[in-house]
Amino acid sequence: MSRRAELASIYTRIGRTYIRWAPSLLLLALAVFTPLGLVHALTVHAEIGSLGLSNGLSLLAAAAAVLALTATGLIGEVFYAGAVAISLTHPHEGKPPTLREVARMVNYGPLIAIDLLYGALVAVGLVSFIVPGVLAFVWLGLAAPVVEIEHRGIRAAFRRSMRLVRGRFFLVALVLIPIEIAGDLLTDLITGIAHYLFGGSLFAGWAADVLTNVAFTPFYAVAAVLLTVDLIREKGGGVELHSKPERRPPARAFPPG
Repeated sequence: MSRRAELASIYTRIGRTYIRWAPSLLLLALAVFTPLGLVHALTVHAEIGSLGLSNGLSLLAAAAAVLALTATGLIGEVFYAGAVAISLTHPHEGKPPTLREVARMVNYGPLIAIDLLYGALVAVGLVSFIVPGVLAFVWLGLAAPVVEIEHRGIRAAFRRSMRLVRGRFFLVALVLIPIEIAGDLLTDLITGIAHYLFGGSLFAGWAADVLTNVAFTPFYAVAAVLLTVDLIREKGGGVELHSKPERRPPARAFPPG
């Protein structure tokens, strides 16, 4: 299969999975991004330029602001991807686990640590020379699903992500990077519209951030989980997408006689 056909197949599966799983994906996203949206909105709302710093310190502060925005923008996406991995791969009698069940199964310590470390590494890399940030984003981008699918620790999950990506770097990059960029652009657009309509209030920024994350981040999470499952299987693993959304039986036109 050519790379173009492989990419088309993956994007088609991402879209179909999003549609099939929309209720549970969106509910889980709402639970994750409602509090985290406030953190991101507070970061965006901070006016570093009002500190009256000298030119050199202003430049340093601007760099710190870019780093903070990048890190807080990624925080939550990684944790959410790990939680989605539970929903998509955990055997559960053919039904997705409920939000309460997912909350009980999440490996909070490793997943939160990976979320923070991954966001920091990508942010520092982007602020420094851009390329290191892109490399970190791709090479380490499957660590969160690995934590929940293979129950690995923090360092083991990062190492496993690099092994999975090895030899498939461009495939992973061509899936995750466009989705991340599209999500960031959508967030900026809706935040700008909210700012224009409602002013620069914290609440407007918070609502816009939550709305875009709830609507779009499931695409990133589903992409990361599908890539992880595919690459684990490609390298000899036996993981499957066990769970499927519950389907209701078709309604009868007439009651049985």
